[in-house]
Amino acid sequence: MGRAKQFDPKVAVERAMQVFWRKGYGGTTPQDLVDALGIGKGSLYNAFGSKHRLFEAALECYRDKETATLVAMLEEPGPVKERLRRTLTRLAETDLADPDHRGCLAVNTAAEFGRSDESAVRLVRRMFDRTEDAFRAAIEEGQRSGEIVPDRDPRAIGSLLLNTVVGLRVLARVADGPERLSLVIDGVIDTL
Repeated sequence: MGRAKQFDPKVAVERAMQVFWRKGYGGTTPQDLVDALGIGKGSLYNAFGSKHRLFEAALECYRDKETATLVAMLEEPGPVKERLRRTLTRLAETDLADPDHRGCLAVNTAAEFGRSDESAVRLVRRMFDRTEDAFRAAIEEGQRSGEIVPDRDPRAIGSLLLNTVVGLRVLARVADGPERLSLVIDGVIDTL
């Protein structure tokens, strides 16, 4: 009989996600993962196959959590423009409060890999697509309620807001405070 797994794979993926998020894919060694997960290298490779496969699982975990959080923020009660402002502000504040200044794992992955890793690019695109779709849905709601002018393309505005999030998350990694980020948020919301 085989031995029972001595760890919870979901917990292991969460812990790996934290390591990849802090160090990046290239900066993360198998030993970093072994140390963070509290398992041996053999168990690591038996459970996940490779460092890259574990990274994909960590990126999927991150995507699912972050997308659910974003959608929940956008679906809170209140006027659409205020929900958009609150969402962007919370993302910026969260990034600024992070002592490691990790930013966004998906944005970091896009910057690290560019187009050199097809599976990572596909996962990042899915997260960006979901984010853009959530923004588009909010814009369409605002257009129906008369809060946002109806002659603007909701998909284009969704793309603009996605681009704003990406930029904010990069800026937050090096910002000394919230001032510049607040200017960006105010500028974008004021254009709606």
